[in-house]
Amino acid sequence: MASHAANLWVLLGLGLAGIFLMTKRLKKTIKADFGAFIQKLELLPPPQPAPPKAPHPLTGLNFAVSDVFDIEGYVTGFGHPDWLRTHEPSTRTSPVVLALVEGGATCIGKTVVDELAYSIHGENKHYSTPTNPAAPARIPGGSSSGAAVAVAADFVDFSLGIDTLGGIRVPAAFCGVIGFRPSYGVISNTGIIPVSSSLDTVGLFAKDPSTLRRVGLVLLQLPFSVQRNPKQILLADDCFELLKIPKDRISQVVTNSTEKHFGRQVLKHENLEKYFSSKVPSLKEFYSQKINGDSKISSLTLLANVAQILQRYEFKRTHGEWINSEKPVLDSAISAQINETLDMTDKEIEICKLVRTEMRLAVNNLLKDDGILVIPTTAYPPPKLGSKEIFSDDYQNRSFSLLSIASISGCCQVTLPLGYHDKCPVSVSFIARHGGDRFLLDTVQTVYSSLQEHADTVAKSKLLPNAVKQEHSAEAVKEKGNQAYKDKQWQKAIGFYTEAIKLSDNNATYYSNRAAAYLELGR
Repeated sequence: MASHAANLWVLLGLGLAGIFLMTKRLKKTIKADFGAFIQKLELLPPPQPAPPKAPHPLTGLNFAVSDVFDIEGYVTGFGHPDWLRTHEPSTRTSPVVLALVEGGATCIGKTVVDELAYSIHGENKHYSTPTNPAAPARIPGGSSSGAAVAVAADFVDFSLGIDTLGGIRVPAAFCGVIGFRPSYGVISNTGIIPVSSSLDTVGLFAKDPSTLRRVGLVLLQLPFSVQRNPKQILLADDCFELLKIPKDRISQVVTNSTEKHFGRQVLKHENLEKYFSSKVPSLKEFYSQKINGDSKISSLTLLANVAQILQRYEFKRTHGEWINSEKPVLDSAISAQINETLDMTDKEIEICKLVRTEMRLAVNNLLKDDGILVIPTTAYPPPKLGSKEIFSDDYQNRSFSLLSIASISGCCQVTLPLGYHDKCPVSVSFIARHGGDRFLLDTVQTVYSSLQEHADTVAKSKLLPNAVKQEHSAEAVKEKGNQAYKDKQWQKAIGFYTEAIKLSDNNATYYSNRAAAYLELGR
């Protein structure tokens, strides 16, 4: 009897211990700050100037910075305790951080980044993975995971991170906030630990477009200019085919919002695979040696490969000596990539750099001064924590095919949240030419509210998929009519416009275009 009682006490003790451990684990998983911060601090702005001078432009805003930005007196940790241990405190604060503080904002801390800011997943075994406030069971995205989480959880008004191959755009998409990757080279990288010098760009997270624009203009140091509306908004149809959620969930929102603000005639369709194949010849010149003559590989996949090779090559050139001497414990996937032997000749690296030059020219020629390119930010919804999906070839190829467009061309890109699909955040990205940052920020400011309204409407819509599909088919037929019209094939154009009207008979543009073709035919 005594033995039985003792066993009961043992079992009860084990049960209580299990409950205690589980509670402790949950508390560790979802911290009070969602695990976003690695260090709290305070950098206060200077006093306000006396009237009649205007107050500082960022007065009343607070922000955080990813742990790749130097702050005087603190060691920049680079997402790894071994880096923290082997480096001295910074002697100067990054000029970008100083500019924001002097502009009136208060810096309240440093946020978690992926190990050595290398991946786009947001998981860090050394400091634990920040909790995604928009989808707690899902990864937050990286490399600037903590900075995105800090904004998504309303701890700060905005935050800074670094975007190499998606370090701002992916966490913005996964956490449901706005993410801005400015044009390459327009913001100083001084006082920031580099990942890949030819791809790194200081980036920005914000909860709303007015904060984004307010901070963006301080960072970009742009003079006042009159706001311009886009004259063309290009939907990259082949990029939307990469999506793992229904493409209409995003494209329909953009179409509706564009029509409301700028008119349907501004909307165009583009196949980037074909465009880059013809305008970026060095893509195939380089990979003809690497793919055993397989000419079927898409230009977007080639672009993704070039971007990843450049990142790996430049990262090893900068940090290889430290890794070899300190032998830090790295996540196995990151370690495999970093330590992979790059059998690259100097000529092949030069061709990679030539791809970059040609890409910038190609995107700038496509968009000119008044065009916006629309693509999905990411192909997949945020994967579950600990999921092996993020290491699959399909996930990697689809993700980097989209992310490498701006990374390689150096053009500016804004990621915009569009509500939820199956309880996961949905987003879309707008891209403008290199140097078109103000134009991009102005466009986002104009369309943001209607994007949110239409996202809500489409998400709740009972519209049958066939009806949405018909509308897209009508648009495609109208484009054929437009081409025939340009070629002065009036009868052919009339036929296409009539077909578009049959598919979608409530669109005034189709009728007016057909009427114009009839007039030309009569003339």
